[in-house]
Amino acid sequence: MNPFIALRPARSGDADALCAVINPIIEAGGTTAHRNPFDRARMTAHYIAPDDGISCILAEEGGVVLGFQSLVRGTAYDLPEDWAVIATFVRPGAAQRGIGSRLFAATLEAARSAGIATIDATIRRENTGGLTYYGRLGFTDYRATAETISKRYDLHGRA
Repeated sequence: MNPFIALRPARSGDADALCAVINPIIEAGGTTAHRNPFDRARMTAHYIAPDDGISCILAEEGGVVLGFQSLVRGTAYDLPEDWAVIATFVRPGAAQRGIGSRLFAATLEAARSAGIATIDATIRRENTGGLTYYGRLGFTDYRATAETISKRYDLHGRA
């Protein structure tokens, strides 16, 4: 675990830095359902401060945002009220540094505080890194389509 990587809630002033993380991922294609790049307004509305938002945590090192993870109520995605949907993005080149695990620990705290029972992660089939990441965290498959695999993490019974 890198002690120089700090976690904190994302703020509207971080929108450009979060766009700098997600937009190269979108441009590369194949690992996110997003097809269009984000601008400051869309980033704020979709991830930093959405109407059904629970949390958006970022990881930074030396003032550079390395990744972020958001959690929104499942009702925004036609899921039960006590479900939430997670999304994780790590800057290309910053993977395998424990950023995702640290973000998830902070997100779990937010989920528990919000009374969430289950977290959904819906991942594109070709995103093998994302499927592995969520599987390693303890998410299990519960639904699949031709393009995606949905995994769930049940908080009840976990410390």
